[in-house]
Amino acid sequence: MKVYNLACEQNHCFEGWFGSEDDFLSQSAGQQIVCPICESVKVGKLPSAPHLNLSAAKPATASRHAAGTASPAAVQMKKQLMDMARHVMENTVDVGESFAEEARRIHYKEVPEHGIRGLASAEQCDELAEEGIDVFQLPMPALRKSTLQ
Repeated sequence: MKVYNLACEQNHCFEGWFGSEDDFLSQSAGQQIVCPICESVKVGKLPSAPHLNLSAAKPATASRHAAGTASPAAVQMKKQLMDMARHVMENTVDVGESFAEEARRIHYKEVPEHGIRGLASAEQCDELAEEGIDVFQLPMPALRKSTLQ
């Protein structure tokens, strides 16, 4: 089994597990390796250091994560977050710093109900909650909008 550190053209890093070097080369040539974050097929191997099992060294998983390569579970979680972020971007209107004001206008039926996203302070979120206005915070990845589209 060969485990390679891979990255797409957007520099999303992830692991790929292959039966052999030939399997990797074949799948790469056939554009069968897909970035789990942005679904790009332009994927290449990253340089990797050999694993040395030294008693004073950190466990392999800790070393791998410290080097910036995400575990398969972390890659899957990031993909799910990106999918959720895409859904939010496609189905809401960005009202920026007017979020609290617009949420109130919707709640009090001053404007038709519609999905919004924007910025609100913790204090504004508390005030909205006290008024019975449900809001939630969604951590949006700090990526270019083109990555989400």
